[in-house]
Amino acid sequence: MKKLIVYAMIAGLVIFAASQFVRPTFSNPEVIPGQPIEDAGTVPPELQMILSRSCNDCHSNKTLYPWYSHITPANWFMADHIDHGRSHLNMSEWGGYTNDQKVRKLEEICEEVSAGNMPLPSYLLLHREAALTQDQKDLICRWTRDEGKRLSNPPPS
Repeated sequence: MKKLIVYAMIAGLVIFAASQFVRPTFSNPEVIPGQPIEDAGTVPPELQMILSRSCNDCHSNKTLYPWYSHITPANWFMADHIDHGRSHLNMSEWGGYTNDQKVRKLEEICEEVSAGNMPLPSYLLLHREAALTQDQKDLICRWTRDEGKRLSNPPPS
């Protein structure tokens, strides 16, 4: 029985070592000036800091890849979260959304943050600094509501 356990451990180590050669591609697409949400000119500096600290890694083209992004299976988990996050909201491509899309995304931001769904609990395990206080959640929701109203009622031309 002991031999079986030793062989299973050796096989597990070999599989883990071999898996390190199969990695996802990590990249940050180009950030085009004028497209990021902060270039919209309506994001207060305090909110920009919150978005940068708590949202950018999964919801922008400015992802910072930590040391564990080089270790399988953590890198596949990260790649999936980043791809999924960018597909729902990419703050680096904000200028490419229509006003209707922006309004809906703003509503979703407040909903997800208020419900405690964002930042993801799994992200917060390694990024405690990304956790949002109630005051920060309130600031985000106030801004999303105000910005949504502004976008829904553009001034006459």
